[in-house]
Amino acid sequence: MPHPAAARNREYYLFEGFPDLNLVCGFTTRILGNMSLDYGNTQGALENRKNFLNNLGIDYHDLVCAKQVHADKARYVREYDKGKGAIFSDSSISDTDAFITDEKNLPLAIFTADCLPIFLYDSKTSSIGLVHGGWRGTKDNIVSKAVGLMKEKFNTQPRDLYIGFGPSIRSCCYEVGREFSGFFPHGVIERNNRYYLDLAQINKKQLLELGVKEVNIFDSGVCTSCRNENFFSYRKEGNNCGRMMSVIMLTGNY
Repeated sequence: MPHPAAARNREYYLFEGFPDLNLVCGFTTRILGNMSLDYGNTQGALENRKNFLNNLGIDYHDLVCAKQVHADKARYVREYDKGKGAIFSDSSISDTDAFITDEKNLPLAIFTADCLPIFLYDSKTSSIGLVHGGWRGTKDNIVSKAVGLMKEKFNTQPRDLYIGFGPSIRSCCYEVGREFSGFFPHGVIERNNRYYLDLAQINKKQLLELGVKEVNIFDSGVCTSCRNENFFSYRKEGNNCGRMMSVIMLTGNY
């Protein structure tokens, strides 16, 4: 079961514990279908996006999406980025794995099938971020770079941040090579001469080292591999795997 921080209905989860009602953030299950325009069966992806986002009061035409490349680049997005990648994949913002913004009614989206979605919310400056945390990006501290960009643009202080971890493959299932022990000295677990990676714990450690308060980190606790009947898992399904959507948006008037 997910952490109580993630309130569930049948089709998607929303994070609880974040302090401001003028915020929408959540992630889909596979019940709503594939959300990707690039991976899996994409035929119904736009309709799937529309159905999900309508429930949250978001126009699916407004999504800001990235050409995720498993790197460490974070971007500050503005009103003029609205709709990039929403309808056509080719219009997505290139070479990006994290977004930040302080603009209202600008929905940020990433797409995952084992990687860790990380939601960032600064209630003091009313700013947000969304990070695609694969092992390569995590190795390069992408979440720290997103927080650093929020500090640069909005004067965000890590102690004021609220963090949400969405569904991802967890250390129970994420077997990796021994060389990962060199990449992640504190994030690889050895069991029976096999090695397993814990993306959530590594990103949590990076955030705590920045000064984020542990009580402000909310983890869904979902393993996409264990719960493949409810979540897409690239490890379980291979190249034809679809993707879940994670979305975050500031709401309210300008």
